[in-house]
Amino acid sequence: MAASIESLLEEISGVEDPIEELQSLKTALLSIPVSALRDSLSGQRLDVIFSLLNTNERKQVELCVDILERFLIALSPVQVVQNYRVELQGGLTHPNESVKILALTQIGRVVDHPDAVAEVLNNNDILRSMIHCIGEEKMAVAKQAIQSLSKLSHSKPGLDKLFQTDLLKVMKDVMATSDIVRYRFYELVVEISSVSPISLGYCANSSFISQLLGELTGDDVLIRATAIEMVTTLAHSQHGRQYLAQQGIMDKISNMIRGADTDPFSSLYLPGLVKFFGNLAIMDSPQQVCETYPVFQNKVFEMALDPDPVMIGVALDTLGLLGSTVEGKQVLQKIGEKFKSVLLRMSQLASSGATELRVRSLDAISQLLTLQPEQQTEDLLALTESWFHLLSNQPMDMIRNISTQPFPELHCGALRIFTAIAAQPWGQKLMISTPGFMEFILDRSTGQTKEAKDAKFELVGSLASSSTAAEILGSQHYIRLKTYLREGPYYVSAVAAVSTEGAD
Repeated sequence: MAASIESLLEEISGVEDPIEELQSLKTALLSIPVSALRDSLSGQRLDVIFSLLNTNERKQVELCVDILERFLIALSPVQVVQNYRVELQGGLTHPNESVKILALTQIGRVVDHPDAVAEVLNNNDILRSMIHCIGEEKMAVAKQAIQSLSKLSHSKPGLDKLFQTDLLKVMKDVMATSDIVRYRFYELVVEISSVSPISLGYCANSSFISQLLGELTGDDVLIRATAIEMVTTLAHSQHGRQYLAQQGIMDKISNMIRGADTDPFSSLYLPGLVKFFGNLAIMDSPQQVCETYPVFQNKVFEMALDPDPVMIGVALDTLGLLGSTVEGKQVLQKIGEKFKSVLLRMSQLASSGATELRVRSLDAISQLLTLQPEQQTEDLLALTESWFHLLSNQPMDMIRNISTQPFPELHCGALRIFTAIAAQPWGQKLMISTPGFMEFILDRSTGQTKEAKDAKFELVGSLASSSTAAEILGSQHYIRLKTYLREGPYYVSAVAAVSTEGAD
């Protein structure tokens, strides 16, 4: 095997137009497992393939990249950087984006490895070229550069190198190229800041974060919308949230929601502001966030009743997110009549809205109604049951009608609502008392897509695993549910298979 690869490499080196030979080598490599390739590589040099990258012939470059990817993944990061550092450095400035991505990916492996990272940290030219790659026209190149550079932030020497040497100036210079490039650097900074309080400190001290936070109240509403997304990502870590709170950002965003009523362009950034608080509520405390920033809670309810589908969609997602936690359910219940009218709106949208809003309504309803077994206190069971009955005069029929429509996403969304109530005793009582419902659940002929079969299987699992199911549903139904589970989601009975064959 090693001999055949070696002979193919030798053949390539002596050919003027090596496309055919490269294709043969690529085919040969694909048939060899990476572990076997690793054993055969010890004596190989890939210089010949790297040298063939110096061409304008796109097909040749692509074949070389495919071959190098296969070879290099078989080597450890230490071997890669020791043997091919110069070639990878050259790849960072190659005119073809696939070569740049190959080099950035391999350097990413190197900086992620404690025994190899020093080789890159001690090479300013490589780091400078990686930073310049963030300013590249091709987004795929920039994304890979961001990913590989952010790995440096996992160590103090990496942070020191990026933020306490002349590389900081290089970053700021490249960042100034355009709005698009500036936001790519914010993405890098947010990724680095999320790693630890120490890495956040480096980013804050370099003034990157204050610059990002300043964009929140800038004149350009599109830039403002992008900035709020970045800040929301920063809030995903606890130390990020603490920092934002210290900087008064929660109050600033709350005031922006308040001021949105008088801004004709607020629809461009308002959804982002609401998402920010929605995420904050889930990560911290729904009650605390809703009480501290009542303007957020009021705006969500206002948006849920808005005619604009964008606003409705964000409100549905946010309410589903809030209602997915016990504390969030209790907050919503306290709101009273206003929440009841929003629940009614959700059921109307689920039954007859635009398809995307119907799906989002169904998802929000299933989150609101979900209660894990350990959360099923008397009060919470009474709460979810009352919400279900607020959806319609005949909620079981309403959801079942949606589940029979010929749109897989609606079918699955409706099944998820049944899955939510199937784990609760009141839901099981409704199911057994609704004529034909158990037959509907156990009928494998409804919903033929993989997603539909998975959703039905989840519903059966939710019912069968409940501690009250056997008693409420009766032993006959319970045994059939257990059989369905044992047979798996994609079971086809022999009789059904024969009759289908006959029909053909």
